[in-house]
Amino acid sequence: MRKLVLFLHSSLDGIVEGPNGAMDIGYVAYDNDLEKETKHILSTVDTVIWGRGTYEGMYSYWPTIRTNPESTDYEKNHLEWIENVEKVVFSRTLDQVNWKNSHLVKEDLSGEIRRMKELPGQDMLILGSPRLAHELMKYNLIDEYKLTISPVIVGQGLKLFKNFEHQENLKLVRSKVLASGALSLDYKVIRD
Repeated sequence: MRKLVLFLHSSLDGIVEGPNGAMDIGYVAYDNDLEKETKHILSTVDTVIWGRGTYEGMYSYWPTIRTNPESTDYEKNHLEWIENVEKVVFSRTLDQVNWKNSHLVKEDLSGEIRRMKELPGQDMLILGSPRLAHELMKYNLIDEYKLTISPVIVGQGLKLFKNFEHQENLKLVRSKVLASGALSLDYKVIRD
């Protein structure tokens, strides 16, 4: 069975989106070490799961890398990966998704994720999309949390475990201190 993995960057106080809304992540301790760590995490997945807001943000940004003369080699490689990976967008408001290898799911979030877990393939990754992650947490569908924790306290913004209503036991399966002082943590959900 495939795993559903959540990958997010967070501040020490659990903020995954700053007070200015979607994509307000300027506090992330971003450097070459974090790029390598991200590449390692992405190497285990063949499907990205997004909500509407993250999909729209990613689709408006990443294709511009191709023609941006200031794009780094990492960004160009990430663009190639992101265009070729399967992208599943959950949204009740979108009518279509146009990015290569993308498809839209409008209903039955939990049922569709359960169905996708049964399909052959590598892991599925919620890449960003904290609001979608909140919904998936309610259904106890996330199998692993892969987080990078930047050494900063943001104070305000969207918390990762907002309104978390049940206890979930985790096992630390990997940890790494990055050059910036950020931590990369990989927790597996323990299920009976």
